[in-house]
Amino acid sequence: MPRTAETASFKFNHTMIRVKDPNASLKFYTEILGMELISKNEFSDFTLYFLGYDHSNGEESVDVKQANRTNREGVLELTHNHGTENDPNFQGYHSGNSEPRGFGHIAIAVDDVEKACERFEQLGVTFKKKPSDGKMRNIAFILDPDGYWVEVVPTRF
Repeated sequence: MPRTAETASFKFNHTMIRVKDPNASLKFYTEILGMELISKNEFSDFTLYFLGYDHSNGEESVDVKQANRTNREGVLELTHNHGTENDPNFQGYHSGNSEPRGFGHIAIAVDDVEKACERFEQLGVTFKKKPSDGKMRNIAFILDPDGYWVEVVPTRF
Protein backbone atom coordinates (compact mmCIF):
# COMPACT_ATOMS: atom_id res chain seq x y z
CA MET A 1 0.00 0.00 0.00
CA PRO A 2 1.46 3.40 -0.92
CA ARG A 3 1.99 6.19 1.55
CA THR A 4 -1.06 8.23 2.26
CA ALA A 5 -1.41 11.81 3.37
CA GLU A 6 -1.86 10.50 6.91
CA THR A 7 1.45 8.58 6.87
CA ALA A 8 3.57 10.84 4.61
CA SER A 9 5.56 12.27 7.53
CA PHE A 10 6.25 8.91 9.24
CA LYS A 11 9.89 7.77 9.59
CA PHE A 12 11.43 4.63 11.02
CA ASN A 13 13.36 6.23 13.87
CA HIS A 14 15.04 3.64 16.08
CA THR A 15 15.39 0.09 17.33
CA MET A 16 15.97 -0.66 21.01
CA ILE A 17 17.99 -3.54 22.44
CA ARG A 18 18.78 -4.20 26.10
CA VAL A 19 22.43 -4.45 27.12
CA LYS A 20 24.10 -5.90 30.20
CA ASP A 21 27.22 -3.72 30.33
CA PRO A 22 26.86 -0.29 28.72
CA ASN A 23 30.62 0.33 28.68
CA ALA A 24 31.26 -2.83 26.64
CA SER A 25 28.35 -2.11 24.31
CA LEU A 26 29.25 1.54 23.80
CA LYS A 27 32.84 0.55 23.02
CA PHE A 28 31.62 -2.02 20.46
CA TYR A 29 29.17 0.29 18.70
CA THR A 30 31.43 3.36 18.71
CA GLU A 31 34.94 1.93 18.31
CA ILE A 32 34.18 -1.20 16.28
CA LEU A 33 31.18 -0.05 14.22
CA GLY A 34 31.98 3.68 14.14
CA MET A 35 28.68 4.99 15.49
CA GLU A 36 28.57 8.01 17.74
CA LEU A 37 26.61 8.59 20.90
CA ILE A 38 23.87 11.04 19.95
CA SER A 39 22.31 11.35 23.38
CA LYS A 40 22.10 9.72 26.78
CA ASN A 41 19.04 9.80 29.03
CA GLU A 42 19.55 8.69 32.63
CA PHE A 43 16.73 7.61 34.90
CA SER A 44 16.76 6.16 38.42
CA ASP A 45 16.85 2.50 37.35
CA PHE A 46 17.83 2.54 33.67
CA THR A 47 19.78 4.58 31.12
CA LEU A 48 19.07 5.00 27.41
CA TYR A 49 21.90 5.50 24.92
CA PHE A 50 21.03 6.61 21.38
CA LEU A 51 23.64 5.95 18.70
CA GLY A 52 23.87 6.60 14.98
CA TYR A 53 26.19 7.48 12.17
CA ASP A 54 27.27 11.08 11.54
CA HIS A 55 26.77 11.83 7.88
CA SER A 56 27.13 15.59 8.34
CA ASN A 57 30.94 15.42 7.99
CA GLY A 58 31.19 16.87 11.49
CA GLU A 59 29.16 19.96 10.58
CA GLU A 60 26.31 19.29 13.02
CA SER A 61 26.98 20.21 16.62
CA VAL A 62 26.24 17.86 19.50
CA ASP A 63 23.26 20.06 20.43
CA VAL A 64 21.83 19.88 16.91
CA LYS A 65 22.26 16.10 16.80
CA GLN A 66 20.53 15.71 20.14
CA ALA A 67 17.70 18.04 19.14
CA ASN A 68 17.18 16.17 15.85
CA ARG A 69 17.45 12.63 17.26
CA THR A 70 13.76 11.86 16.80
CA ASN A 71 13.73 13.38 13.32
CA ARG A 72 16.26 11.00 11.79
CA GLU A 73 16.26 7.38 10.73
CA GLY A 74 18.50 4.47 11.63
CA VAL A 75 19.10 5.17 15.32
CA LEU A 76 20.05 2.39 17.71
CA GLU A 77 18.85 2.67 21.31
CA LEU A 78 20.76 0.70 23.93
CA THR A 79 18.82 0.29 27.16
CA HIS A 80 20.81 -0.52 30.28
CA ASN A 81 18.87 -1.67 33.34
CA HIS A 82 21.10 -0.61 36.21
CA GLY A 83 22.84 -3.39 38.12
CA THR A 84 22.97 -6.02 35.38
CA GLU A 85 26.66 -5.35 34.74
CA ASN A 86 27.55 -6.34 38.32
CA ASP A 87 25.12 -9.25 38.80
CA PRO A 88 27.01 -12.58 38.56
CA ASN A 89 23.66 -14.42 38.30
CA PHE A 90 22.41 -12.32 35.39
CA GLN A 91 21.73 -14.68 32.49
CA GLY A 92 21.85 -12.07 29.74
CA TYR A 93 19.26 -11.13 27.18
CA HIS A 94 17.71 -13.35 24.56
CA SER A 95 19.05 -12.39 21.12
CA GLY A 96 16.03 -13.93 19.39
CA ASN A 97 18.15 -16.33 17.34
CA SER A 98 17.56 -19.45 19.42
CA GLU A 99 14.27 -20.97 20.51
CA PRO A 100 11.91 -19.32 20.95
CA ARG A 101 12.96 -17.28 17.92
CA GLY A 102 11.97 -13.66 17.66
CA PHE A 103 14.15 -10.63 17.03
CA GLY A 104 16.88 -11.54 14.53
CA HIS A 105 19.47 -8.83 13.94
CA ILE A 106 20.34 -5.28 13.04
CA ALA A 107 22.35 -4.53 9.90
CA ILE A 108 25.00 -2.07 8.81
CA ALA A 109 25.96 -1.34 5.21
CA VAL A 110 29.63 -1.02 4.31
CA ASP A 111 31.45 -0.26 1.07
CA ASP A 112 33.59 -3.42 1.24
CA VAL A 113 32.39 -6.37 3.34
CA GLU A 114 35.68 -8.28 3.05
CA LYS A 115 37.74 -5.28 4.14
CA ALA A 116 35.37 -4.53 7.04
CA CYS A 117 35.55 -8.16 8.16
CA GLU A 118 39.36 -8.13 8.03
CA ARG A 119 39.26 -5.14 10.37
CA PHE A 120 36.71 -6.85 12.66
CA GLU A 121 38.99 -9.90 12.84
CA GLN A 122 41.99 -7.74 13.76
CA LEU A 123 39.88 -6.15 16.53
CA GLY A 124 38.91 -9.57 17.93
CA VAL A 125 35.21 -9.37 17.01
CA THR A 126 33.30 -12.66 17.25
CA PHE A 127 31.79 -13.83 13.98
CA LYS A 128 28.58 -15.79 13.58
CA LYS A 129 29.16 -16.01 9.82
CA LYS A 130 32.09 -14.88 7.70
CA PRO A 131 31.61 -13.93 4.05
CA SER A 132 33.25 -17.21 2.99
CA ASP A 133 30.70 -19.29 4.98
CA GLY A 134 27.39 -20.60 3.71
CA LYS A 135 25.46 -19.75 0.57
CA MET A 136 25.38 -15.97 0.87
CA ARG A 137 29.03 -15.05 0.20
CA ASN A 138 28.55 -11.29 0.18
CA ILE A 139 27.39 -10.81 3.79
CA ALA A 140 28.67 -11.50 7.29
CA PHE A 141 27.26 -11.63 10.79
CA ILE A 142 29.21 -10.46 13.84
CA LEU A 143 28.16 -10.58 17.48
CA ASP A 144 27.96 -7.65 19.85
CA PRO A 145 28.90 -8.05 23.57
CA ASP A 146 25.39 -9.32 24.41
CA GLY A 147 25.30 -11.82 21.55
CA TYR A 148 23.04 -9.77 19.29
CA TRP A 149 23.70 -10.45 15.62
CA VAL A 150 24.88 -7.56 13.46
CA GLU A 151 24.62 -8.26 9.75
CA VAL A 152 27.28 -6.65 7.57
CA VAL A 153 25.99 -6.03 4.05
CA PRO A 154 27.47 -4.29 1.02
CA THR A 155 26.25 -0.77 0.34
CA ARG A 156 25.39 -2.00 -3.15
CA PHE A 157 24.44 -5.62 -3.87
